[in-house]
Amino acid sequence: MKLNVIIASTRPNRIGPFVANWFHRFAVEHGAFEPELVDLATFDLPIFDEPAHPALGNYAHAHTKRWSESVKSADSLVFVMPEYNFGPPPSLLNALNFVYREWNFAPAGFVSYGGLSGGTRAVQAVKSTISALKMVPIPEGVAIPMVPAQIVDSAFKANDLNATSARTMLDQLKMWAGALQQLRTTAR
Repeated sequence: MKLNVIIASTRPNRIGPFVANWFHRFAVEHGAFEPELVDLATFDLPIFDEPAHPALGNYAHAHTKRWSESVKSADSLVFVMPEYNFGPPPSLLNALNFVYREWNFAPAGFVSYGGLSGGTRAVQAVKSTISALKMVPIPEGVAIPMVPAQIVDSAFKANDLNATSARTMLDQLKMWAGALQQLRTTAR
């Protein structure tokens, strides 16, 4: 099964790629999925600009078609996301709104990072959007508080709690992906 590890922040000087690179390597070693690192910044999505409603799947723009194919290719998703003002980054909300059926019945996990809360408030805020897109947000996740302290020599240095949380989340994602596979195939 394929797992898209999506870097949700698109701003310059972001920490997301450091955290996502660690998690991607961890997911490869875990072995339950074929993980693909997906950097939202490379899709260069403008503020939602499709003339038709996303539920119709009638996309006019090349950037939307590329994004649609990426999302559709995954059996599970992990969003690597910061917390901005107690919420998710606008780039993630915009990307979620670009497509619809492609998200349906996919289990979603979160690797969040930030200050004291480790991004947990942002995860809670985005779960209502995820649910409206018929995704299944799993409760297990990885929360990384005070993330700058774990960036060492331009790489994220995970601790034992990060690794234990990541393993638990990937185990749960595997179960959910298997259970939802028939629904996901039908929805495509």
